Amino acid sequence: MENLKKNAVFNGMTEMEVNQCISLSGARQYQTDKEYLIFHQQDTPSFLYVLLSGGVYVCRDSVDGRRYIISKIHSGDIFGEVFLFAEIPYDFYTVTCAPSEILEIPKTFFRDMRYAHLSAYQKLTYNMLRILGKKAYTLNRRVQLLTSGTLRQKIIRFLLEKGKGKVYVRLGMNREMLADFLNVARPSLSREFKNMQRDGLIEFVSDVVKILDMEKMQEELSTFKSSKD
Repeated sequence: MENLKKNAVFNGMTEMEVNQCISLSGARQYQTDKEYLIFHQQDTPSFLYVLLSGGVYVCRDSVDGRRYIISKIHSGDIFGEVFLFAEIPYDFYTVTCAPSEILEIPKTFFRDMRYAHLSAYQKLTYNMLRILGKKAYTLNRRVQLLTSGTLRQKIIRFLLEKGKGKVYVRLGMNREMLADFLNVARPSLSREFKNMQRDGLIEFVSDVVKILDMEKMQEELSTFKSSKD
């Protein structure tokens, strides 16, 4: 129950309200092994998924059948919400990367006006609006990132925004996932990282990037801003 109450979907709700939503919605909580396929690409969304523990990969397959990992969903995250409310088929599939525990909340519950008078239902609905709003904000920031000019400028913006002024920045994803996030080829990303290390901008400490010259990196970004003006 504590894991549920900490989740953004149930933010600000009492244990009784959480239980009420689960009971009324007919939500299903279950455990899986590693490599459990949660939904297929092109499936029609029917549930909001809450990952209570474990991990989930968001994937697509290449033409030759190789799995391409787009991102990783961590314990406490929700997933599938955008496609659920947009009412469009998934353009990816999800598979567990570790033994996991998942909560499925049926889509029908979110539009069942019989429960609209309940505080639990109202809180749940408001929480979903907040989650979708934050998702839209994040996507907007990514668009800004992808239009930041050169690859170096994209990397710099990513590091500065993720680090929020700190010298040490944990990437939170591997090189392949970061390359996909920045919409570049992985060899190009690795090459630019080497160039930035050579130029004294950054260095790697395990999976953490240490920013060596914050001022010079900010100057790189201002060059792009000036060219737009």
